[in-house]
Amino acid sequence: MPKNTKLDRLRQLGVLNPRPDAVRAPWFQNSPFFDPNDLVQVKYEMLRHARQDGVNKAEAAALFGLSRPTYYQAEAAFERDGLAGLLPHARGPKSAHKVTDEVMRFIEQHRHAGSPLQAPALAELVQTSLGVSVHPRSIERAMARKTMSHVSRRCC
Repeated sequence: MPKNTKLDRLRQLGVLNPRPDAVRAPWFQNSPFFDPNDLVQVKYEMLRHARQDGVNKAEAAALFGLSRPTYYQAEAAFERDGLAGLLPHARGPKSAHKVTDEVMRFIEQHRHAGSPLQAPALAELVQTSLGVSVHPRSIERAMARKTMSHVSRRCC
């Protein structure tokens, strides 16, 4: 089985710098320690360079091949969470935020007992009646979660 390279691992972790050639900091050139492919290290060094070496933020961002907004985002994340703040975070909602209790009650009222789940029709009804755009698959998942929670409560 082939051994994963560092580049493979950085890619898997979501921290592979998409523009390593844009990093112009001299200590990143031909260094066994500083790696322009490692986006976390690049961001940390950008912040350190501005704080410790007195370079302004725009210059630091340019030297490390990053934008000023990226500098400010990294700075805020680092101040809030330390080094862990520079790691990538999962994007998007963390839960079914559109399928609220109100939406679920509406779906249950309009679903015909014993008939197969018609998620596309229910999604359209939710949109027209409640003004909430819900994907049919979200309705299917919500109904499956509800069914599983009923099953687990009965068995234990």
